[in-house]
Amino acid sequence: MAALAAAPDTPSAAALRKQHTALASQLQHTVFQRPLVLRSTQTQQRLRGDIYALMPFGFEVVSPALTSPARWCDVMILHINTKYCHAAQEPAGTVLNLYIGTKTPQDIALATRIRFNFVVAQSTPDYFEVLLDAQEGPMGTSDYRIRLEVVAVTPTQTFMHLTYSYEVGFVGRLAMQTYLATVGADKVGFSLLEPLPDGQPVYIDGMRGLVERNTMRYYLAINSFLQASQLPPPAQLEARLQAWFTAAEQYPRQLHDMERPVYLEMKRAEALRQQTPR
Repeated sequence: MAALAAAPDTPSAAALRKQHTALASQLQHTVFQRPLVLRSTQTQQRLRGDIYALMPFGFEVVSPALTSPARWCDVMILHINTKYCHAAQEPAGTVLNLYIGTKTPQDIALATRIRFNFVVAQSTPDYFEVLLDAQEGPMGTSDYRIRLEVVAVTPTQTFMHLTYSYEVGFVGRLAMQTYLATVGADKVGFSLLEPLPDGQPVYIDGMRGLVERNTMRYYLAINSFLQASQLPPPAQLEARLQAWFTAAEQYPRQLHDMERPVYLEMKRAEALRQQTPR
């Protein structure tokens, strides 16, 4: 596809266009029922998930929506574990006060607070990069980062790269191992390993499976938010919630956690709660 750049690309935009070209075949032949490539890595201390996706939204829709910290809270609240999000302007810069908790209704006092520094690192007429970073994350994690970069590729399409990563120390590994041995024991990720002799797929599990699931949840939140963004404002929240749940249910082995009415009731209440700064 021809790029839309009216002026020479920045190095970052050029690199993302190059990645789009390199992944063209994988984006067309994907198991995700949408043009998407998901990758994950695990080192001794860090977990990382990356999603590359071709989005059916023009840059003029995506850029103003996803460079706004307040709109990012509209995205974040769709994630099943997000209990609250509010953007605030502080002397040192913009902060997203995020609370992460269980997959069930939960009092804010029992959730984990994450203070994300929010920065629009780059913004041009056809490319932007947004960075969210926090010193501390949930379950004993640290150096928590979300990075989103988007480039225009046609008048009605953009190419997105989403990175979700964090460091896991000794305490964090113990907490995650406990979760994976109990509540998350039956959960898997999306990356396929060698199939069983009977031909059944075997998916990555453990901590890489965990980071893949959350990377996908954030991607689905972004996509659902953009999908509803052209509706009248009073209709947008309900459309976002319905779209996120419908999309997550396309991957029941990985992302089914509750029934639709339960998710909708919980998220409507949480979206209302986050209208009050705290």
